[in-house]
Amino acid sequence: MPDAPARLQQIRAEAEAAIAAAGSADELERLRVGYLGRKAELTQMLRTIKDLPPDQRGPVGKGGNEAKRALEGLLAQRTSALDAAELDERLRSDAIDVTLPGDPPQRAGHLHLITQTRREIEDVFLGLGFSVVEGPEVEYDYYNFTALNHPPDHPARMLQDTFYVSQRRSPDQRSGGALRRDDVLLRTHTSPVQVRAMERQEPPIYVIVPGKVYRRDHDATHTPMFHQIEGLAIDTDITLADLQGVLLELVRAIFGAEREIRLRPHYFPFTEPSVEVDVSCFRCDGKGYLADGSHCNLCKGSGWIEILGSGMVDPNVLGFVADNGYDPAKVQGFAFGMGIERIAMLRHGVPDLRLFFDNDVRFLEQFGA
Repeated sequence: MPDAPARLQQIRAEAEAAIAAAGSADELERLRVGYLGRKAELTQMLRTIKDLPPDQRGPVGKGGNEAKRALEGLLAQRTSALDAAELDERLRSDAIDVTLPGDPPQRAGHLHLITQTRREIEDVFLGLGFSVVEGPEVEYDYYNFTALNHPPDHPARMLQDTFYVSQRRSPDQRSGGALRRDDVLLRTHTSPVQVRAMERQEPPIYVIVPGKVYRRDHDATHTPMFHQIEGLAIDTDITLADLQGVLLELVRAIFGAEREIRLRPHYFPFTEPSVEVDVSCFRCDGKGYLADGSHCNLCKGSGWIEILGSGMVDPNVLGFVADNGYDPAKVQGFAFGMGIERIAMLRHGVPDLRLFFDNDVRFLEQFGA
């Protein structure tokens, strides 16, 4: 092939022009096969170099390989350019409104059952004239125990004296502000906010305190972290009958208008007298047995279900905030505390408190709005 070098230059020029003029990825693929495929003329020339005259073998081999590399580079560049252009065109022509719902539309999420229950309880007390206040989850020993009539050697601390974070020096309110070493812990109840609220507001005061609390319990009815709602009412001439009336409104709003409550004597360090509060069983209607005569396993045959603890605020607690107008000789009031999980378990028949925290969608979806 006496004109092999010239033919090689001609093939390269034709291929470069064709590649530059290609208007689609499919056309580029056809050009790649036509100029660089196994049966392409350039490929055949490189395979038959040995048949060329000796003076043409070097120029053809070198020029053929250079042409092949150049055409491969041009194809890659042109392919990228066409792909980008085609993508821009698709974006222009296939505009998608990302604000439209999916197809099929996805169901919107809903509040967790604990949040739903907390808000329902809050709504009841807001309707009764209470305000919602909050406080820190990492608390001083003073607010968590001492100011709630739990002195350092009090046996009631033993079940809650846990989850300490650090030790630091802080004002000892009881000793007139002198500094002392004071433990810092995760609060074990929302009751510390009672004292904090009374420090910020003179009487009368009507507040509820929702929030997380921490204890070391862990079983079917207890978890290391759970939620409480604390209530506090301080005014003149408040009696245990006022507490009973407020809690009766609560249980009827949550468990049904036909519910009744029962107060049983109990002991809490920060209330005196103290009472446990039971609600009449909503499964057996307070009878202790079901319609078929069988034993009611919800109330264990008693007709009553314990739901919370409460009582009249101990004068010793008021003594810690007496300088802010809470003179035990002039004002009195009641306090109560309930576990939100317990209310939700009873109301919805949840058998294990840990289900609230397992994040099993099959469980959570049952309580969607």
